[in-house]
Amino acid sequence: MKTLLLTVAALAFAFPALAADLEVSGAFIRATPKAASAGAGFVTIKNTGKQDDKLIAASANVSKSVELHTHIKDGEIMRMRKVDAITVPAGGSAELKPGGDHVMFIDLSAPLKDGDKVAVTLKFEKAGEIKLDMPVVAVGSMAAPMTMDHGQHMQHMQQMPANMKH
Repeated sequence: MKTLLLTVAALAFAFPALAADLEVSGAFIRATPKAASAGAGFVTIKNTGKQDDKLIAASANVSKSVELHTHIKDGEIMRMRKVDAITVPAGGSAELKPGGDHVMFIDLSAPLKDGDKVAVTLKFEKAGEIKLDMPVVAVGSMAAPMTMDHGQHMQHMQQMPANMKH
């Protein structure tokens, strides 16, 4: 019995929950014209841990599907492509931004309007799920409202177990 408890304790330290190592900031979604069937969301994910992680999925109830996308140059044309994952390197960050990696909301149930908020769940390979509210900002915006960074960080902190908060 003692050996079993020691083994369980050793495994707990060997595989720590990495949610505490990820911080999200600057989250936003661009508003869409009335006829648009898709919208794009952006966020910066910082990994303060010692292991790489990957954003592997996202979900929201504003569209039929949510995909991870990137932009690639095809000759002289930039094209969007679905990707299976976006790496968040240890000690680094992944910046999902206009013209680069982003979250794509496909087959919107209604237009996304400036001032709205969308509940989004980001799913990571190691850290699990992080839930956040992404504000909808004006069409063509390149960044989140200045007030979001602290709030998103605090929202993530509230989801962590008390012994994991810094």
